[in-house]
Amino acid sequence: MEEKVIIIDFGSQYTQLIARRLRELNVYSEIYPCTHIPVMDKDVKAVILSGSPYSVNDGILPDVDLKQFRGKYPLLGVCYGAQMLAKQNGGNVEASKTREYGRAKLNMIGDEILFKDIAIGSQVWMSHGDTIKQVPANFKIIAGTDSVNVAAFKIEGEQTYAIQFHPEVTHTIDGKTLLHNFIKNVAGLNQSWTPKHFIESTTHELREKLGNDKVVLGLSGGVDSSVAAVLMKEAIGENLFGIFIDNGLLRKNEYEAVLHAYKNMGLNVKGVDAKKRFISELAGISDPEKKRKTIGRVFIEVFEEEAKKITGIKWLAQGTIYPDVIESVSVKGPSATIKSHHNVGGLPEKMHLKIVEPLRMLFKDEVRAVGTSLGIDEIILKRHPFPGPGLAIRILGDITEAKTKILQDADDIFISELKNKNLYDSVWQAGAILLPVQSVGVMGDERTYEQVICLRAVTSVDGMTADFCHLPHDFLGHVASRIINEVKGINRVVYDISSKPPATIEWE
Repeated sequence: MEEKVIIIDFGSQYTQLIARRLRELNVYSEIYPCTHIPVMDKDVKAVILSGSPYSVNDGILPDVDLKQFRGKYPLLGVCYGAQMLAKQNGGNVEASKTREYGRAKLNMIGDEILFKDIAIGSQVWMSHGDTIKQVPANFKIIAGTDSVNVAAFKIEGEQTYAIQFHPEVTHTIDGKTLLHNFIKNVAGLNQSWTPKHFIESTTHELREKLGNDKVVLGLSGGVDSSVAAVLMKEAIGENLFGIFIDNGLLRKNEYEAVLHAYKNMGLNVKGVDAKKRFISELAGISDPEKKRKTIGRVFIEVFEEEAKKITGIKWLAQGTIYPDVIESVSVKGPSATIKSHHNVGGLPEKMHLKIVEPLRMLFKDEVRAVGTSLGIDEIILKRHPFPGPGLAIRILGDITEAKTKILQDADDIFISELKNKNLYDSVWQAGAILLPVQSVGVMGDERTYEQVICLRAVTSVDGMTADFCHLPHDFLGHVASRIINEVKGINRVVYDISSKPPATIEWE
């Protein structure tokens, strides 16, 4: 089995970053909310306590008994985790007069294990409202800054360390070095978790779990479902049956191009043309949530009809990835629904299928790394994320075939030009939006009253936050000119320069 580090999440916005940094160091890690601490198995080699937006003194979060970890596992407390360790052992944790937030420099380092290869003056990132005023007698202070006396400590006689700053963020310059020191020098992990290792262990587990059973998988053309399909094929071969549904809301010529790519990859995939059915069901619906639910319902209906044509199906495979798993059980319960997700949620119960999710423990960048190891074409691996409901949520208002064609043509010009000018890979997600307004224009000698296209391009790591792309003005001008000249019905193009938050990436 794989050595792993358990991260106990107390609600910090940075918790996922801790897991990602460990995995970058080839160490397998799992996140559990402080309200759902797992039974520790023999594969657990270390425990990390995350930060939190709360105070250890306000009683909002459960007072987890840290004695269950101390002395049994190498333990690292980060920010809130450090404060819990101090408070539970008789230390003094108080609210700071001013919130300690931002960059600081270490002015004292007194430990050669956790701080190996980290020099005095190294920049760290603070983000806390409480501060540790006094540590218990058997706690040794091992780092400090000008404003934070207890920036780090060690409990004497234990492999228990704590730091008041955040090593997982890039603003802590030597943060990755510190995490490496903890997992290597303190915990002694092998750092053997790689994409190749993941593929070998996962295919073995899939063969053991599935045997000769048949599995059906809904493909979208996106990275997650495509990597899941190839991984499943490696494990069970022709017992995997893929279904790729054209809902009429894909990008221009995307259905044909993706289906062709799947065939070249040796996947057993059936393409289903359901364009007219989706567009018909969406007629007259303008509310974004109703559009999403209608598309989800029709997808389930079409998928079920096609899957029933395959005899002996016992499993439904899904491209669920780790952020989906983490967010389904948050520190204070399931996250609030901002928008419903387009998935096949109703299928398992309806079709009496068991679920298999081969990518459920991977982050997005890890999915791409596994895809590269599997030899999947970059055309698929480097594709921008695309919303499940497709262009339906980029056509504001009701959906018609005419509107869909206008948006497909405009979007195709935008994406093609990003690729032509070598800008596509520097953008996390891009697309065009058809606005439900008309504006006056002059084309030739005639006055026009036609529709508006908005271009959207953002940079991001995981889509949780995003900044608008500073695309060159001459590039945007060229794209706008092409759209106005080549797409009938458009006489104005605008560019969205809002970031997330407060805006979202999609408009609906």
